[in-house]
Amino acid sequence: MSMAEAIAKFVPDGATVAMGTALEPLIPFAAGHEMIRQGRRDLELVGPISDALFDQLIGAGCVRRITAAWVGNVSEGLGHCYRRACEKGIPNALEVHDHSNFSISLALWAAAWNVPSLPTRSLLGSEMLRTNPDLSVGFGLVHVGAVRPDVAVIHVQRADASGRAHVWGPLGITEEAGLAADKVIVTCEELVDAAVVLSDPNRILFPETKVVAVVYEPGGAHPSPVQGYFKRDHAFYREYAEQSRSPDGFGGWLKRWVLDVPDRASYLKGIAFDALRIRNHRYSAPADYGDE
Repeated sequence: MSMAEAIAKFVPDGATVAMGTALEPLIPFAAGHEMIRQGRRDLELVGPISDALFDQLIGAGCVRRITAAWVGNVSEGLGHCYRRACEKGIPNALEVHDHSNFSISLALWAAAWNVPSLPTRSLLGSEMLRTNPDLSVGFGLVHVGAVRPDVAVIHVQRADASGRAHVWGPLGITEEAGLAADKVIVTCEELVDAAVVLSDPNRILFPETKVVAVVYEPGGAHPSPVQGYFKRDHAFYREYAEQSRSPDGFGGWLKRWVLDVPDRASYLKGIAFDALRIRNHRYSAPADYGDE
C-alpha cells in the first residue's frame, strides 16, 4: 500500500494518532507530511518527545489536541508553531493534555491492558494535575487515565508484507503505543520476506493482527535517524527552526518540503541523503533458536 492510500484509508479527520513513539529516532515524518498534504483536521497527536513533526502538523492546521510529554525541536529548542498555537491561537487554538514520558507510557499501557487507569506516585505535586483532566489523585496515588489511539504510525527498520516488524535501537513507547492503538500503520526502510522477521521472533514488538497497512518508505523518518540506516540531519533541523520562527517563514518551508513534494522519493531528491547513510555497520551476534 502507498503512503497516500494508507493515510486516506486509516487516518480520518478527528483521529487520535500516536506518532514519534521511539523518542528522537524513527519519527514517521513521511506519514505526517502526507497527513498535511491530504488536509487532515482536528487530529489528536499522542507521543512522548515528538521532535519537530508535531510542530509541523500544528503549523499546518491539522491538530486540535496534543497529548504528549513534550513538543519542540530537540536540538534547537522551541517548537515555534506549537508556541504560536498555544499563546496566540495561530493557526488555530490548541488543547494540551500534559504528560511526562513515564505517564504517557502508563496511559498507553492502560489501554493495551484494557483497564481504565494505572497508578503512579511520580506526578504527585506536579502542575500536570491541573492541566490534564485524565490525571486524578486518590489513595495517595496519581491515576493515569487510559489513552487509546485510533491509529499508531510506527516507522521501523524492516517488516514483511503481513506487518511483522523488526525494530532496534531506542524504542521509547513504541511497544505500548502499538498494543494500545486500535490500528497500526507500519512504514519501513526495508520490505523483507517473512522468513527474515520470523528468524528472530523476539524482536517483533506487536502482533501483525494489529497492522492494517505496511508502507515501504525508505527515508521515511528523515530528518530523524534510523539506527543502521542513516544519521540525524542536524542541519535540516536547524534550517526548520530558523524558517519556522514566523508564520510566513513556516509557510515557505511547508510549501518547499511538503506541499510541493508529491511523495517521499521526490522529497529525498532535494537533500544530500547519501551523506547521511551509515557506513560503519556493527551487526549483533546471531541468536540460536534451536529447539532439538
